[in-house]
Amino acid sequence: MIITRTPFRLTLGGGGTDLPSYYPKYGGYVVTTAVNKHMYIVLQRMFEDKIRVSYSKTEIVDSHDEIQHPFVREALKFLGLTKNLEIVSVADLPAKTGLGSSGSFGVGLLHALHIWKEEPIYPERLAEETCRIQMEVLRENEGKQDPYVAAIGGAIAMDISKDGKVNVKKLRLAEEFLRELQNSLLFFYTGMKRDSSYVLAQQQKSIRNEEGEVIEAMHEIKRIGYKVKAALENGDIDEFGRLQNQHWLAKKKLTPAISNSYIDKWYETGMKAGALGAKLAGAGSGGFLVFVCPNGRDRVRKAMSAEGLKEVSISIATEGTKAIVNF
Repeated sequence: MIITRTPFRLTLGGGGTDLPSYYPKYGGYVVTTAVNKHMYIVLQRMFEDKIRVSYSKTEIVDSHDEIQHPFVREALKFLGLTKNLEIVSVADLPAKTGLGSSGSFGVGLLHALHIWKEEPIYPERLAEETCRIQMEVLRENEGKQDPYVAAIGGAIAMDISKDGKVNVKKLRLAEEFLRELQNSLLFFYTGMKRDSSYVLAQQQKSIRNEEGEVIEAMHEIKRIGYKVKAALENGDIDEFGRLQNQHWLAKKKLTPAISNSYIDKWYETGMKAGALGAKLAGAGSGGFLVFVCPNGRDRVRKAMSAEGLKEVSISIATEGTKAIVNF
């Protein structure tokens, strides 16, 4: 039995510049961090000459070609695994909540399958294989951020060249500042799940059509990414909070699907209660609303509770994907 544990992520700056509609023309730059919510993949031998895959539903098939789950099907094809496998996925949080679960699933699954084949494991390899299956084979509306941070862990900056090569730099955050940052981040679940592929498809369509306001908003988001890295490494929590707010306002220019009247109301309520910055995690339109609150955290908590939003404790994680059981 093999069990891998792979972290989810929180984008801190530059989100969206890792999409194939943007970086081939302009290059991308993303600052992101792994968080302590995880995807678990359990892999074990099945007695029968079949494949069993269990996620939100269960499939039992004779051949990998029959698997309905697209990533599992293509991952098994990619690695030449055809039978006698049972694959189960379990997560700390639901899918479609803006924390990169699909990238974590892909990295965790490939990690387990490479261990099964007794092949060497390299984080960058897992990330690129996940990107290749998601972006090239399945043509999903995904970027490079999620697999890379899931594989590597910690807080990282990703410099993406026009040819798609990714240069990763681990951010050096002072321990005192890291504690301040984690104490300042408040996560509230909106209760809204959304298909990020729809939101990202609308965003990528606007970028490919070279709509002026959208392209300029993307350039601004990329510039914010550089500023976020500097703020983090300088230990400036106030500047970081302001930049998160700027990031959200720029992101809302990309497509109307990013937000809605409920999210706008919650955002304004939290800001009035004392938050320094706020945004939705992930593509937008649902999931987690994240506030940066160096001060006034109790006021923001009270305001969000009055709106019916549930707070979830989430913090930065230093580890990337890891095999926690292997025997």
